[in-house]
Amino acid sequence: MLKFQVIPVTPFQQNCSLVWCDQTMEAAIVDPGGELNKIEAAVTQQGVDIKQILLTHAHVDHAGATAELAKRLRIPIIGPHREDDFWIQLLPQVSVQYGFPKSEAFIPDVWLEDDQRVVIGNEELEVYHCPGHTPGHVIFFHRNSQQAWVGDVLFKGSIGRTDFPRGDFETLIRSIKEKLWPLGNEVQFLSGHGPMSTFGAERQSNPFVKDSL
Repeated sequence: MLKFQVIPVTPFQQNCSLVWCDQTMEAAIVDPGGELNKIEAAVTQQGVDIKQILLTHAHVDHAGATAELAKRLRIPIIGPHREDDFWIQLLPQVSVQYGFPKSEAFIPDVWLEDDQRVVIGNEELEVYHCPGHTPGHVIFFHRNSQQAWVGDVLFKGSIGRTDFPRGDFETLIRSIKEKLWPLGNEVQFLSGHGPMSTFGAERQSNPFVKDSL
C-alpha cells in the first residue's frame, strides 16, 4: 500500500509530501520547497528510506531545497518535464527575490514525459504532463489508491496561476479537462497548497472548470 504524509513548508505553506511503500519502506519526497528540518523530521518519524525526489514543477516553493536535499541524501532528482528547465536555472535569482534561502540550480537525473511511470518500492505512480501553470508541470497518479499529486495545476475551488512566464490559461484548462478528468471523479488529489478535494467535487463546483460552464 502507498502511504503519504503532507509536510507544509516555506512561507507559502507548500504541500511537500513524504510518500512511501509500506511493504518495502522505500520512499520519495515530492516537491521539497524548503525547511529541510521539517522534512527530515518526518522521514525519521516514519522510519522510511528515501530513494528519490519527485518534482511536479520548478517554482521555488516546490523545488527550492531540491539540490541541497539531493546532495545530503545522495539521491536522484526525478522530474519535472524538461520545459521547466528555465525555471530551475532561475532558482538562485527567484529565491532571493522572494526572500527564501538561496536555492541552487540543478539538472534532474530524469526528465519526465507523459505516460511515464515512477516506482516507489512495490508501488507505481503514473506521470501526466499538464502544462499551463508552468510549461513543464507534471502530476503523479497512484491508480490503486485513486490518489493524485497535482502540484499547482488544480486546487480546491480554484486553479493555478497563469501570469508567470510561459504560463497559459487555455493550456491549463485543457490540461485539467483532458488529463485529470479522465482519471475519474473519485480521484482524491493533493494540491501544492491548501486542502484536498476530488476531481468529481471540482467538476461540480470549481468556478474555473466545472462541467456546467
